[in-house]
Amino acid sequence: MLNIYDFHLQNPTSNLQIIDMKRVYVVEDQTILRDLIIRLLESYPDIEIVGSTGDGQLAVDEITKTMPDILVLDIMLPNLNGIELLRQVRKGDHKPRVLVFSAFPSKSTVKKLLEAGIDGFVEKDANLSDLEIAVEKIVAGQTHFGLRIVDIMREIMVNPNQSDSLEELTPRERQILQLIAESCTSKEIAAKLDISVKTADTHRANLMKKLDVHDVAGLTRQAIAFGLINQPQNLD
Repeated sequence: MLNIYDFHLQNPTSNLQIIDMKRVYVVEDQTILRDLIIRLLESYPDIEIVGSTGDGQLAVDEITKTMPDILVLDIMLPNLNGIELLRQVRKGDHKPRVLVFSAFPSKSTVKKLLEAGIDGFVEKDANLSDLEIAVEKIVAGQTHFGLRIVDIMREIMVNPNQSDSLEELTPRERQILQLIAESCTSKEIAAKLDISVKTADTHRANLMKKLDVHDVAGLTRQAIAFGLINQPQNLD
């Protein structure tokens, strides 16, 4: 199990040579930030942007079609979060390299991202130069993790078998938990996932039973604890 946490603590350098043309797909739900990332990537002569979106579920479909070499990925995305997105993308034979660009995550989130196969993580409060270095290292086939992320990785290596109730949920249940926490009704969930309202209600009931909560607020708190969504301002 330790091998999935193997990483390189190398001195940053901005002079790495990019040898081959790399096709990149960007997933970021904030439009301005997504455009800025794309503009940065387009400044590299050997990077081609093959697509972008702010919707997690749409990203899965487009990534399957465009087959990018690299994903630049946020974690908190509508409809399907970054962790579930990676799990779905990596079911197939195509396994792009992944640079996560997101807010500082929980230990549980870092563990799931590593298990999903990311190659780097840059926090959104980092300097622009940190993102540039990360892009160059990922493109060059290396890994790049910020110092705070490395500290979390070390903690995970010390206790890799820590239990996590999120793993007891099916991928569909994790997706529905996120949608419930995003204030979607059973009817809206059914429409998004092409299932019946009755099936959506059944999933909702099963989630409450598995997580031992009794209302939507309880499910939302669990989704926040699992790192599926950010904390809403109006959550009691």
